[in-house]
Amino acid sequence: MQSKVRYRILFLTLLPIVLTLVSLVFITIYWNVIYTGKQLFMKVKADLVVANSTLAHVQKRQQHQLSMISGSWDFQHAFQLLKHNDPQPNHTAINALNILLAQEQQTLGLDFLRLISVADAAADPDLRLMLHQTQQQAISGLMVLSNARLARIDLRLAEQARIDLIATKHASDPTQNMESRGLLSRTLMPIADRSGNVFWYLDGGVLFNRNTAIVDYIRDLVYAKGTLPERSIGTVTLFLDNVRISTNVPMTSFPSDSKQQKRAIGTLVSDEVKQQVLLEGENWINRAFVFNEWYISGYSPLYDIRGKRVGMVYAGFSESPFLHNYLLNIIELGTILVIVLFLSGFLVYRGANSLLQPIEYIHQVVTAVQSGRNIRIGKLDLTNDNELAHLAQQFDRMLDQLQRRNAQIQAAAEQLEIKVEQRTRSLQDKTEELERNVALLHATRQQLVTNEKLTALGELIAGIAHEINNPTAVILGNMELLKYELGDNAKVVEEEIELVIQQVGRITTIIRSLLQYSRPGEFNAPIELQAITPIVEEMLLLARHSIEQQKVELVKELTATGVVEVNRPQLLQVLINLMVNAAHAVNNNGRIWVRAYDWLEDGQSIGVKIEVEDEGVGISKEDLSRIFDPFYTTRKDGTGLGLSLSYGIIKRLGGTIEVKSTLGVGTVFTIGLYHKAKEDQQVGPYDGLQFGDKTS
Repeated sequence: MQSKVRYRILFLTLLPIVLTLVSLVFITIYWNVIYTGKQLFMKVKADLVVANSTLAHVQKRQQHQLSMISGSWDFQHAFQLLKHNDPQPNHTAINALNILLAQEQQTLGLDFLRLISVADAAADPDLRLMLHQTQQQAISGLMVLSNARLARIDLRLAEQARIDLIATKHASDPTQNMESRGLLSRTLMPIADRSGNVFWYLDGGVLFNRNTAIVDYIRDLVYAKGTLPERSIGTVTLFLDNVRISTNVPMTSFPSDSKQQKRAIGTLVSDEVKQQVLLEGENWINRAFVFNEWYISGYSPLYDIRGKRVGMVYAGFSESPFLHNYLLNIIELGTILVIVLFLSGFLVYRGANSLLQPIEYIHQVVTAVQSGRNIRIGKLDLTNDNELAHLAQQFDRMLDQLQRRNAQIQAAAEQLEIKVEQRTRSLQDKTEELERNVALLHATRQQLVTNEKLTALGELIAGIAHEINNPTAVILGNMELLKYELGDNAKVVEEEIELVIQQVGRITTIIRSLLQYSRPGEFNAPIELQAITPIVEEMLLLARHSIEQQKVELVKELTATGVVEVNRPQLLQVLINLMVNAAHAVNNNGRIWVRAYDWLEDGQSIGVKIEVEDEGVGISKEDLSRIFDPFYTTRKDGTGLGLSLSYGIIKRLGGTIEVKSTLGVGTVFTIGLYHKAKEDQQVGPYDGLQFGDKTS
C-alpha cells in the first residue's frame, strides 16, 4: 500500500510539471514553425524587392551614364565636327567619337557602347521598337536578342551569351543543349545637334549572360555578413526564361572557397516555379528546390521593353542551417526537460515518505467506513498545524454530518426533481427564443453584407465617374468651340459633330445613373403628385417594341384612382425595366399582366400599387436573393444594373418592392408607392424589399 501511495504522489506531483514542460516544448515548436517561418518568408520577400529595385537602378544608372557621356566636353567637341547634312560623314570625327566611347565603355563597365545613326537605328528591328518610344528622350529596358543579333552589335557578346544547359532535379529535361540568346539591359539616348535635330543615337548596355558583377552586388547588399546563420548561403539569380544565366548559386552545397566556387549557370528552375512565375506571371514566395538544395526563395517575373515576360529574378537563402538550428533548439529544450523531471522526481520521492504513515491510517479508516463500520480517525501523532491532522478532524466531522444529512438528501432529491422539470421547460423556451434570435441575426448579417457591397461599389463608381466626367466635359467644350470656330464651314461635318455631342450626352446620362449608387442624395430628381394610370399607359407605349418583338399578350387592369408623389421619368424608367424583363422571360405567345390599383389598409387608401406579372420561366430561390445586387444578371446581354437602379429609386421614395416567383410558373413584381413620399426617412439598405414564392 505504501508503495502505491508513494508512486501516486510521485505521479500526481510530476504530472503538472510534465504537462507544463511538454506544453512549453510544443508551444516553442509551434512558434518556431509558424512565426519563424513567416519571418523567413517576409525576409525573402523584402530581399526580392531589393533585387528588383537594384535591377531598375541598373537601367537608371545606364541612362545617367549615357547622359553624362553625351554632355561631356570631349564628346560634344567631336560631335560638333560631324556635318549631318553632308552625304559623306566626317570619318575623323567618327573615329574620335569611337575612341572616346571605347574608353568610356571600359571605364563605366558597359558591355557595349556605340554611336549609331538614325537610319541605322531605324533599320535595326530591335532599336526600331525603342525609337517609337523615345520621344526625343532616353529610354531603357530589358531586351532578349538572338545570337546573330548580338553578333551584329559585338562578336564578344555573342560568345559570352552562349551557355551550356544542364539537366536539373525537379525541372523538365532541356529541349536543347545550349542557350545562345542574350538578356540585355539596353539604353538608347538621342543626341541632338545645336538646332535640336536628332541624327545620331548613343546605344549602350550590359549583357546579363555570365555577368556575375550584378548578382554579386545584389547579394552583398541583401545578405551582408551577420544577416544569415552560419553556413547559410544567400544567393541571387537572373533567369532567361527558365535558365540561370547569371547567378551565385554554388554547384556544391557548402563550397570551401566562395571565390573559386563553380556557379550553377545553365541549370534550370523547377517546374512548379516555372508554372507560377513564367506562365502565370505571379510572384513565388515559398520553399523551392534550387539546383541541389532547398532554399527559402522569392521569384518574380522580368518583362522586356514590350511588356513580355522573358525571365525571372530570384533571391533566397539555404534552408538547412535554419532547420539545423531549429532541431538543436528542440534537443536543448528536451535535455532541460529530462533534467528537470529527474530532479523533481527525486525531491518528490524523498518528501513522500513523511506522508505515508498518516495517509495509510486514514486509508484504513476510510476502508472501514466503506464496509459499514462506524469509526473515526481521531488524533494522529502530528502537530496541530499539520495539514493531515486538519484533514483527519474534518473527515471525522464529515462522518458526523453525513448521518444527519442522509435524511435531508432524500427530501432534497424530491424537490430537485420538481426543479429539474421546471428548468427543463424554461430551457426549452429559451432554446426556441435563441433559434428565433439566430434566424434574425442571420437575416441582419445578410443585410449588412449587402450594404457593405453597395457602399464599396458606390465609392468605386464615384471615382470612375469623376475621372470620366472630366474628359467628357473637355470633349463637349472643344466640340462646341470647334463648331463655333468653323462657322459656316461646320456644315460639312455638322452631322459628325452632333453625333459626338450626342454620345457625350449619353456618357453623362450613364454616369449620372451610376452616381445614384454613391451619392443618391445629390441626384434625387424633384417629385410631384402624379396619377399612376397615365404613367403606366406611357410606359406601355414606350415598351411596345419589346412586347411586340417577343410576341406576348398584354393584359391591362388599371383601376388606380389615387395620386402619389414620384418623379415621372424615374418611375417610367422602373416600369419600363420591369416590363422589358418580363417580356424577355416569357416565351412566344405568353401573357403579361399590368395592374394598377389603390393600396388600402384598414379601409383607408394609403397609396397605389403597381404589379407586373408574367408567365415566364420564373426565378430560382438562389437567384431570387441576388436579383437586386449590382451587376448581377442571368441574361447574356444584361448589365445587372436595371433592377438595382429600380430598387434604389423606389427606396428613395420610401416605397416597397415585393417579388414572388416560381420556376416554370412565372414572376410577380409589386411596387407600393405612398401618397406622400417618405424620401426624408432613414431606411436600411433592403427595407421594404420582400421575396417570396408566387404560389404562396
